[in-house]
Amino acid sequence: MPIPQHVFEPPFNIIRSSHVVLDVTDLKLSREFYETIVGLHVEDADDKDVYLRAAEEHQHHSLVLRKAAAPACARLGFKVGNDKDLDKAAAFLSENGLACAFVDQAFQGRTLQFTDPFGFQIELYAAMERRPHLLRRYDLYRGCHPQRLDHFNVFAAEVQDTMEFYARLGFRLTEYAEEDGPNGRIAAAWMHRKGNVHDFAITNGKGPRLHHFAYWTPTAMNIIHLCDVMASQGFVKNIERGPGRHGISNAFFLYVRDPDGHRLELYTSDYFTGDHDHEPLRWSLRDPRRQTLWGAPAPRSWFEQGSPFTGQAVREPKFVADVLVAD
Repeated sequence: MPIPQHVFEPPFNIIRSSHVVLDVTDLKLSREFYETIVGLHVEDADDKDVYLRAAEEHQHHSLVLRKAAAPACARLGFKVGNDKDLDKAAAFLSENGLACAFVDQAFQGRTLQFTDPFGFQIELYAAMERRPHLLRRYDLYRGCHPQRLDHFNVFAAEVQDTMEFYARLGFRLTEYAEEDGPNGRIAAAWMHRKGNVHDFAITNGKGPRLHHFAYWTPTAMNIIHLCDVMASQGFVKNIERGPGRHGISNAFFLYVRDPDGHRLELYTSDYFTGDHDHEPLRWSLRDPRRQTLWGAPAPRSWFEQGSPFTGQAVREPKFVADVLVAD
């Protein structure tokens, strides 16, 4: 299938992935997991919402936990360049028949919310309340010392169409997995705005669902240390996959599940993709190195389980990708 061309003058300027809003059933338990096990820092909290961020982030939050009756992903958040980009985004969405609405969101002010054509619920903002970063507050470091939110990965029922839509918004393809043969279909795509491998990854599967969100850690040893922390605190069963290294993105990784089953990746060691002539890297869907350069192969749960988006029906994928699954 065709890969999209880079769009260097998109209709509005998305800077990077910014934050994720999760619905959780036990707010206290989820807060304890992300704060004391993973090591994120709580900025504000009440009996309905908890706002957390990582050590390197100046922004008020990169993870919002909302108390709810059922677990789900409520929103994926992206930062845009300035307030005019919000107006440009609203105009673009309206011109393309997509409903959108401005809301005044806590700690991030004027925010544009919409559902894309594939059911992913998105919000855009230009200026979030700023806090001093905690990079050198080593006395506050816990868990795996997460530094910043890095990316989202979603299950999409229509990978090609989803990839092409986000390419129109200026997301640039860095790597993709494709079936072999002259009519091979793209089963996964990694796209970025900020100059590394991805801000938004699109994976073939029942969708719309969130596969995972990821935080960057300083070193691979921080990720290994998290395994020790989780084991010592009774969360060893929440370690789903890893540690290991992907061929795709070159990432050293660990995937864990929070108390509601939301999947979190801890991630380090990818590479620079900011040059305007950076060419996407193709992977054969049958190449086992793309998933796992070394380490145990992915379990079936990693391919099949994900977080639905609040209020969105989940659709079967256009095709079933022939992926390698651990027995």
